[in-house]
Amino acid sequence: MGKRPRIDPDDRTADEDGLRDAAADDDVHKSQMSGPPEDNTADGGGGAASDVVDDAAPSKGTKRSAPVRRLKVSATHDFNARLERRGIVYLSRVPPRMGPAKVRTLLSDFGEVTRVYLVEEDKTSRKRRRKAGGSGSKRYLEGWVEFESKKVAKLVGETLNMTRVTNHKGSVNYDDLWNIKYLRGFKWSHLTEKVAYERRVREQKLRVEMMEVRRENASYVARVEAGKKLDHIEERRRRRMEKEGDVGGGGGEKGSGNITADDEGMAKKWRKIRQKKPLEGDDSATKSAILRSLV
Repeated sequence: MGKRPRIDPDDRTADEDGLRDAAADDDVHKSQMSGPPEDNTADGGGGAASDVVDDAAPSKGTKRSAPVRRLKVSATHDFNARLERRGIVYLSRVPPRMGPAKVRTLLSDFGEVTRVYLVEEDKTSRKRRRKAGGSGSKRYLEGWVEFESKKVAKLVGETLNMTRVTNHKGSVNYDDLWNIKYLRGFKWSHLTEKVAYERRVREQKLRVEMMEVRRENASYVARVEAGKKLDHIEERRRRRMEKEGDVGGGGGEKGSGNITADDEGMAKKWRKIRQKKPLEGDDSATKSAILRSLV
């Protein structure tokens, strides 16, 4: 076997330097072919490659915004036309253990139901019923049901009124009757306006009640402060009278500080008025004496 030729370290270093110079020339050539780089050295330093962000490629942490769907004018006209074809029925009484989902299920057998709105009972009524030993489940007082077609709504209002809710004897609503009526010319927007108006009225009543409570509280606090002032005045007056009693008693029994009603009467200064003695005798003599005194 022949001997391996010896490689000089200086020659190896020279070859590696040549390869690095060739790679640098290729990078410069590529950068010149791709165009001038962006100026990211506004602060005077060399811009890093990570500072350049491509708008076309969103980062992993950001979410893409959903595309905006533009409605056509014809589509809006079609939707308004569908709203005009809808009909609404009114439920004057909602049977117990019946909610919006069950009402929709029962009335969907006669036609497509679009919207259901039931008025929930007051919380105080529910609490009172539960306290009396009744059911604590949520109940509804009245409701409105919107059908896709006015014909279906009118037919439901005419045929289901005063009929059984269900014909299944095992159902809890077997003995309940429908109290339903078709509302001619009534729209769902009218219902939303009614609900908003009732909410505003309720808020206004609550605001007035709160103002009345605040006024009563302020009046009560003012009276309490006035009572404290009067009590303080009475206390000062009592101490002054006790002090005067101690000084006038000269350290005796009256100077002990216990002032009775008699002591208080003696301490008062009475005004003395001189009075003439009444004249006694006949009426004629009395009148003549009075006339002589006047003359």
